[in-house]
Amino acid sequence: MKFAVIGGTGLIGSLAVKNLNTAGHQAVPHSLSTGVDIITGQGLDDAVAGADTVINLTNSPTFDDASPAFFRTSMDNLLAASEKGRAGHFVILSIVGVDQVPDLDYYRAKVLQEDILKAGPLPYSIVRATQFMEFIDAVMSETSEGETVRLPRTPLQPIAAADVARVVAEVAAGTPLNGVLHIAGPDVYPLDELGRLTLTAKGDGRSVVTDDTAGMFAAVHGDVLTARNDARIAPTHYADWLS
Repeated sequence: MKFAVIGGTGLIGSLAVKNLNTAGHQAVPHSLSTGVDIITGQGLDDAVAGADTVINLTNSPTFDDASPAFFRTSMDNLLAASEKGRAGHFVILSIVGVDQVPDLDYYRAKVLQEDILKAGPLPYSIVRATQFMEFIDAVMSETSEGETVRLPRTPLQPIAAADVARVVAEVAAGTPLNGVLHIAGPDVYPLDELGRLTLTAKGDGRSVVTDDTAGMFAAVHGDVLTARNDARIAPTHYADWLS
């Protein structure tokens, strides 16, 4: 099978491309660096031409109220080009619980992306993943000041990027779900505890202060970002990933 992987040079995209090619498929990565602009449409028709499946792993450059416009324009352009190129399957990566956090602009934008795909012209699959283990450092940096990191007790169930990429590749090579697959890591932690584990493992002398008003995850209520009962549980534990 032939795959056009839009955003195929990023964290998940590069791994998904490798997995698909190792499995004997033809997966081609596309991004701004390869001359494909999903906002202007430059290079897009050529990128998806002849692809059996289009995988969209691009992300908004901002997490603020500009993100809905990014996802609307990019999805409209990608779906139009994919339909023109006769693709039979369109795959996106989203977030577990994304529709349960209305106070975050970015999460509302991702829901919009899902809705555009569901209403679009192509058979589709949506993979919703929990928070990436690789992003915990960035989450902590948002609320770091001096020797202190302030983090809320929001429950998270982190998943390794390699595990996400394997599932994305598997779903993309399969029959369209015309629905959503949820995936998550095996362990649930309060975010403040994740911070402490991370700092200890890295020999970082900063301390974590529990603050339920700190950072973007303060807008999350309850355990909506953890796995549903029907979620597929990935094998990589956070402690093992850290080590």
